[in-house]
Amino acid sequence: MKSESAMDDLDERDRRIIALLQQDCRLSNAELAESVGMSVSALWRRVRTLEQAGVIERYGAVVNPEAVGLGFQAIVHVHLTRHDPDRIVEFNRAVEQRPEVQECYATTGQADYHMRVLCRDLAAYNRFLEDFLFRQPAVASAQTNVVLRMVKKGGQVVP
Repeated sequence: MKSESAMDDLDERDRRIIALLQQDCRLSNAELAESVGMSVSALWRRVRTLEQAGVIERYGAVVNPEAVGLGFQAIVHVHLTRHDPDRIVEFNRAVEQRPEVQECYATTGQADYHMRVLCRDLAAYNRFLEDFLFRQPAVASAQTNVVLRMVKKGGQVVP
C-alpha cells in the first residue's frame, strides 16, 4: 500500500477493516482488532497505512438533513454556456464554497454538472438559484429534479 495502486495490495483483513469502519467509524481499536482477529498494535499500524495510502480519506458523522431543518433536496442538472477553462475553474471554486451543494459531479451526457442540493425549503432553494447559480457566468441553464424520497443512501465502497 505504498502508492495510489494501493487497491491491488489490499488483503481480506484490509477489506474487513474498511467495511467495519464504514459501518461505524467510532469502533475502538480494541473492538476493531477483535473483529478482524488481530492484535491492537497490528491493527493500528494497518489502519494508519490505509490512511496514509489514501484508502481511508477521513472519518465523520452522518447527519439527517431533515432533523436539522433541511427538508428540501434536489438534483440539479447544470448546462454551461461554453467550456471555457477559466470559467469552469471559477464555477468549480464557487460551487465548493456553497454549503447547499452537498455533491457536485462534472459528467458526460446532456448536462455538464450534476449537483445534490439541500435547502430548508423551496423558497431557500429559489434563493440559491437566483442569488447564486444563475449569476455564475459559466451557467447557461439548470434543470431541477426534486427528490421525493431517498431509496438508497450511503452505500459502502467495497474494494
